[in-house]
Amino acid sequence: MLNYTPALLKETLIQDLQIKEISPIMKLIVRGKKREFISAVGKSLNILLPTEANTSTQSDKLTALWLSPDEWIIFSNDTMNKDLNDYETEKLLQNNISKINLGAVTDVTDQFVMINLKGNKIYDLFQSGSPYNFNNFQNKKGAVTQTILGKIDIIVHNQDKNTVNLFVRRSFSQHLFSWMNDAASRL
Repeated sequence: MLNYTPALLKETLIQDLQIKEISPIMKLIVRGKKREFISAVGKSLNILLPTEANTSTQSDKLTALWLSPDEWIIFSNDTMNKDLNDYETEKLLQNNISKINLGAVTDVTDQFVMINLKGNKIYDLFQSGSPYNFNNFQNKKGAVTQTILGKIDIIVHNQDKNTVNLFVRRSFSQHLFSWMNDAASRL
């Protein structure tokens, strides 16, 4: 059994902005360049990897975010059993990608924290601490960007107009959560 401790100790609601950690969620980084790699991932997981910059694709069980021309993060849409660290998705990709040298698969479940933000003030919060211009981003469902928020590297996935998932490295998650609470109280 894993010794699982949430990165964020509580769910917060400030100024019509709900902030909470979604866990445990399986997260994998996949890397590869060959056309065979993209086909093998699609056949293994029944999901097409997005090939257009800053986009995402979604199936019933998984979501894939474009990070670079040869890198994606794939995460589960539903929470996983917190007592296990054994993922069928990872096994499939290891067998169909890594073992035949098409690409690399890395489990980053414990490295990244997924924070869900809901409310009308999401982009006000982001604009108070990020150099990125979110004006076009907020209207594109499924859009993805990597930027800085409060001097911390993040990945932002726009699920809907007032709902985003934010990925941050676990070691910075409590600091980011504290910064977001402080900044949200001033909106």
